[in-house]
Amino acid sequence: MGRRVGIVGAAVTPFKSKWYEKTYYELAQMATRDALKDAGITAQEVDAVVYGIYNDIFERTCIPEHPLQAVIGMQNKPGVRISNGGATGAYAMSVAHAYIAAGRYDTAMVLGVEKATDCFDFTSMSSTPEVIKVIGWSGDSFFEQKIGWTAADSYAEVVLAYMDRYPGDLKPEITAKVSALLSEQVKTNRYAQRQFDQCAPAEVMNSRYIVYPFKELEICVYSEGAAAVIFAEENTAKAIAQRTGQPVVWITGVGEANEVSFAGKNLNDWGRIKSHHVAANMAYKMAGITNPLKEIDVVEIHDAFIHQLEITMAEMGFVPHGKADSLIEDGLMTPGGEVSVNPSGGLIYCGHAVGASNIMSAWSCRNEMIEKQYRRGLVHGTGSTIAQYGVVMILEHE
Repeated sequence: MGRRVGIVGAAVTPFKSKWYEKTYYELAQMATRDALKDAGITAQEVDAVVYGIYNDIFERTCIPEHPLQAVIGMQNKPGVRISNGGATGAYAMSVAHAYIAAGRYDTAMVLGVEKATDCFDFTSMSSTPEVIKVIGWSGDSFFEQKIGWTAADSYAEVVLAYMDRYPGDLKPEITAKVSALLSEQVKTNRYAQRQFDQCAPAEVMNSRYIVYPFKELEICVYSEGAAAVIFAEENTAKAIAQRTGQPVVWITGVGEANEVSFAGKNLNDWGRIKSHHVAANMAYKMAGITNPLKEIDVVEIHDAFIHQLEITMAEMGFVPHGKADSLIEDGLMTPGGEVSVNPSGGLIYCGHAVGASNIMSAWSCRNEMIEKQYRRGLVHGTGSTIAQYGVVMILEHE
């Protein structure tokens, strides 16, 4: 397992549908400045940086991390860029954790930044078609991309297979209630793109279909923004905590897994998101968790789609397969329930600035644990075709 690693600082910029007045350089500077301030350290005290930037085309440059090294004060220090689709931020944090646990560095900053809607389609005079096309290049460019592959219909394939297997689960009235609950929780997140976009379940159900079975108010939104988190080894972390008065939130478990990228390849498990199941169990084993529903207090889950959120909670062992609706029906994730799920509002209401999204989730999870004295939290990331990537990180507060 190596050295103990903890979070000593974190920050996010506001997530917006469009940052007209800021470049991605400036967003990176904002998140770095605030994370360093939160940790009470200077850039000189950071040994290494890991960049989470998903898409070169969003940033309009093929090596979007290289100009950031100097503008955030990390010149002559190691910097590596991670790109794993929607799981970019989670994988970037995993790499930073590994660096420190292995003893190569004592501190590391993970910085995620994305300017997704700089893309523009001059036919429709909006960014959306161009953003969808750019994301389409993340899929199979030899076949699927040419016939109109999108992230939404990719996830829908898995969800529809799950619904075929469990026809009584993922009921529309329940997915609508999950979305409405997240819209209420986001009210306390002043950095969220949709902080004041509250909706009732009926409004969710009456919103238009994007790709069946996903309604418009059940899917994540494109965002621009940045997020940063600072990790440190045990002695350094404790020294920083003594100076700032903020407790260290320790990373006690990490797990990753990548599924196949083509729909239907795992014929025996079609309708499963096995990457999330495998990653969660790896993290649980490392953290000594046997019953996640009883031992984990807060979950920040990558909710690209509400239906996927429910399936992922089943894959991670919080509810049985086929009974994901019990999250609402049995009150497991409602206020006062067994587990707090996406107090940030998740990617659907806080926003999805892809490379920064999972880092935002870690920022939120850490905040909740400190403010509410939760013992354990879970941060999850996923992305790519059919939720191919899965990352789970367990946080613990003494």
